[in-house]
Amino acid sequence: MTRSRSVFLFIVALALLLALAAVAPTLAGAVPMNHTRFGTATTSTNWSGYDATGGGFTSVTATWTVPTVSPSLTDAYSSFWVGLDGDGSGTVEQLGTDSDSVGGAAVYEVWYEMYPHWPKYVAMTIKPGDTMTGSVTAAASGAFTLSITDKTTGQSFTVTAKMKRAKRYSAEVIAEAPWSGGVLPLANFGSVGFTGCTFNDKPISAFNWNKIDMVENGATKDVTGPLDGTGTAFSITWKHF
Repeated sequence: MTRSRSVFLFIVALALLLALAAVAPTLAGAVPMNHTRFGTATTSTNWSGYDATGGGFTSVTATWTVPTVSPSLTDAYSSFWVGLDGDGSGTVEQLGTDSDSVGGAAVYEVWYEMYPHWPKYVAMTIKPGDTMTGSVTAAASGAFTLSITDKTTGQSFTVTAKMKRAKRYSAEVIAEAPWSGGVLPLANFGSVGFTGCTFNDKPISAFNWNKIDMVENGATKDVTGPLDGTGTAFSITWKHF
């Protein structure tokens, strides 16, 4: 093959790749926490909720109600999940639900993710008001069992996946503005309540926890409320896209 023909074919292939990229759907994913700490009060550009750090975490569980999203002219996204790692470590083992506004319509989905791999969506049909319980449990072999149950409909999903580099450094119950080339607009989910939240089968209050509000470019996107008297429940309230 002549050099000129090789250059021509390379240019054609590059043009096709760019065209495909232009029409490819946005794939939103969760990423490690980007935060500024102030003792036990923390702000993050992409996370809100509660976490604890320091290592030795083997399990996390929580229950939440799928919040209704108000459709918006601009596409906006919100994820609600439980996970291990991500605050002070480079992996995240997590699963949860999305309440998104895409193309002016509300979209509700279930997913899991072994970051830095992309999320995988689960064939479960959920709707606002469904009660979801999610858990992530680590084994010594580097395997993680991720489970989620829709207690309203009885649907459930469980997967076991390996993440050998996982440090099990943190545990978290989180609302997130997902990422795709940057932090995406946060969908108006109103408020979401988490109950039955435990790290290593103990209440969040048993740990040196961090309460996280989501703040980006000086705008408070949502606010996390205090733990209740049991140390296992709290709510998060939306404020801004």
